Amino acid sequence: MNPIRLLVADDHTIVREGLVSMLEETGECQVVAQAADGFAAMELALKTQPDVVVTDISMPRMSGLEVVKRVRAELPNTRTLVLTVHEEDEYILPILRAGANGFLNKDTSVTELMTAIKAIHAGQSYFGPRAAKALADRQSRGRSISADPYDSLTARERETFHLVIQGKTTKEIAQILDIGVKTAENHRARMMEKLGLRNTAEVVRFAALRGLLS
Repeated sequence: MNPIRLLVADDHTIVREGLVSMLEETGECQVVAQAADGFAAMELALKTQPDVVVTDISMPRMSGLEVVKRVRAELPNTRTLVLTVHEEDEYILPILRAGANGFLNKDTSVTELMTAIKAIHAGQSYFGPRAAKALADRQSRGRSISADPYDSLTARERETFHLVIQGKTTKEIAQILDIGVKTAENHRARMMEKLGLRNTAEVVRFAALRGLLS
């Protein structure tokens, strides 16, 4: 049987090289390319057309989330596995929406990682217990994984969102949008409620994950 051709993307050199070494030692994989950022990962994926892209989510130049979206759109025969330290729902749900074929935490064993890679290569999906729970919880509440809360924002709420991630205060937002401070407060409150966020730091993290930081 031919080895599974992989592209490995992670901006931490030690982590990436260690992962490559472990995967190749199994004798079941061939790492055809590795990248330290999302932009390079996408360029190399288009060039090498691997069977599976194994990617981190938080990377410079282009997030792993965007890599997953672009691979799905531009390389229909290539599958994706997200391998990350993040297990919060705010990370897991966007990964699922982006169309990743698998999700595992970085502390997983090599045995489980290979099980996931082989399942994904065979056309199946493979999600660790945390991602599977997030998916089950979402479905039990009758809510669609495909529904991105950002899409529910009004035009004014999106303007407020982007001003918040630029570090603008509510007073500054009111001045820029030429509205009252109370109205700006209402837009901000509704925006954060729709996105399920509690503070500015969470808004910035939400934006970074989706590649919305300019």
